[in-house]
Amino acid sequence: MVGRCDVLAVGAHPDDVDLGCAATVARLAIRGLRVGILDLTEGELGTRGDPATRRREAESAREALQAAWRSCLGLPDGGLQPGVDDQVAAVVGALRTGVPRAVLLPHPDDPHPDHGAAAALLRRAVFLSGLPRWGGDLGPASRPRLLLAYPGPRQLFTPAIVVDATGTYDRKRAALAAHVSQFVPSAGPPTHLASGHFLAAIEGRDRACGNLIGTEFGEGFAAIDPIAADEVAWLLGGSC
Repeated sequence: MVGRCDVLAVGAHPDDVDLGCAATVARLAIRGLRVGILDLTEGELGTRGDPATRRREAESAREALQAAWRSCLGLPDGGLQPGVDDQVAAVVGALRTGVPRAVLLPHPDDPHPDHGAAAALLRRAVFLSGLPRWGGDLGPASRPRLLLAYPGPRQLFTPAIVVDATGTYDRKRAALAAHVSQFVPSAGPPTHLASGHFLAAIEGRDRACGNLIGTEFGEGFAAIDPIAADEVAWLLGGSC
């Protein structure tokens, strides 16, 4: 169930947040912020894992990251559409219930079509969530102050912000290990995700990102809109 949160991390599928920004989620949670994770779909079209299995794995990953809650909207995997009002209303409802100050979302240029659609859906929902005359039955209007986009697993970009992930990278590894159906070779038919090379590439990307700021691991984020410095200071523990 969606609850109040300071930061909302959103993914199209049950392992997207864990792949893209899990160490940052853990860092923020350990700092004392209330972090929620919202999976838009159950990943029901995936080659491996049924929805019930993936829900259990996602909850185990949440525990590893110490996030306050994790919920799934149950939107159609392979069918995310920012132009469908019912889908937008579901996301607006989550935003108005959670009232996050910051949202971590997929990058709009992620080559995976579901990830790009999720980004567009979030952008539209964030805008409409702040309009009092839209969806009045979904709760009081509210709008996050900070939007940061994390990369997809096959995406490279020059980040606007790099978060030092070194201190919580073991928690990211634990969260990814919780998704047994997706990443353990013996858990199902052969896939690239379960090859071992896939997770090695994710870790390599995070090492390269950390190298940009002189740390062992880093997670990079792109700016969706101009960034307010005070909001970044608040998010990462500074004073504003």
